[in-house]
This record gives sequence, C-alpha cells and structure tokens, in this order.
Amino acid sequence: MGIIQSLQWRYATKKFDSKRTLSKEQLEVLKKAFNLTATSYGLQPVKLVIINDKALQKELVLHSMGQQQVADASHLLVFCIEDTIDADYIGNYFRRVKDIRKTPDEILSPFENFLKNDFETKQVDDVHNWAKMQAYLAMGNLLTVCAVEQIDACPMEGFLPEKYDQLLKLREMGLRSVLVLPVGFRAQDDVFSEFKKVRKELSESVIEL
Repeated sequence: MGIIQSLQWRYATKKFDSKRTLSKEQLEVLKKAFNLTATSYGLQPVKLVIINDKALQKELVLHSMGQQQVADASHLLVFCIEDTIDADYIGNYFRRVKDIRKTPDEILSPFENFLKNDFETKQVDDVHNWAKMQAYLAMGNLLTVCAVEQIDACPMEGFLPEKYDQLLKLREMGLRSVLVLPVGFRAQDDVFSEFKKVRKELSESVIEL
C-alpha cells in the first residue's frame, strides 16, 4: 500500500481478534519508531510501557471506561511522561549529544545552560503539560507507522491515569501515564472496519498561501 492507502485503511479499532499476536519483528518496529519520534529540543520526556499480559490487560479494562480493546489487543502500549525534568535530566541529554556527535562544549554549553535555566523557572504543571504534548507526537507517529505496517490500533484518552499509575507502579519509576494505545489485529466482525471515513474536504481543512 502507498501511505495514503494505508491511512485510508486504518481506523480506531473497536474490536480486536484476541487470538492474534504481533510478531517480535512488528513489535521491534513499533519500539524503534517510538524512539525515533521527534520531540521538543530532542529531550524525549516520554517513555513507552508495553504490556503483553492478558490478566493485567483485563484488570486495566476496569480503569479504561470498560473499553474491551484494552484486554483483547495483542499488546497494550501506555505512553508515559517523566515526572521530573530538571538540570540533571537535561545534562544527561547533552552528555549523550557529546558522546554521539562529538560536539565540543563551547557549542553545546550555551544551549544547555539556556534549557536548564528555562526549565528551572517553569511550574511543574507547565513542564508536565509540555511533556504531554510530546506524548501526543509519539502516538501520532505510531499511528502512522501502524497503518503502514498493517497493525490495527485504537488511540485512547479515556482511562484513569492515577489507577494505571498505581496498578503498573509507574510513580515508582518516575513516570505518569497520559495516553493508551491497544495494538493488534481487527476482528473479522468489527463492523467499524467497513465504515467510510468522515473527513472534511481538503479545501476546508488545508489553506494554501
């Protein structure tokens, strides 16, 4: 399929085939695509928790507005943000830049100091909101990758983050859940797969100047 055909093919899957599972190769593609997602300043304040435990997935349905996709999907992807993004976190990023690119300190230091000072003045809620926007970028990227790879997915905001955090012990890892993405393969009897896409005309959604 071409990219537009793949995007026409995808939809928010309402019913997964619980007997089908992603291959290791498909899962590896999703992991690598997540890690390659663009983020503001390149800081990657997001982590992906991958769940492949049917008992745990079933338990999480209770905290996902009863959405059965959470249990029936091959894997459940939970997009999380870092709870703390401080000078140490930013410093680690710049050490990684220096190690990989061999960029000299005289070039890196001004930008590093700017970011450290900027984040130090931000309120915690503002930093978390900034990080959440990076999680949305990551989910959008994975939705496109899933379409290209013919992997079905259903993006979800409808869940209770505090319950996920508690059940998955995310706070102990310095994380907060913000988005959920069940992935797998559509059930043959999911009637939503046959629905035509409802979108604006291009002339209504795109402005060319």
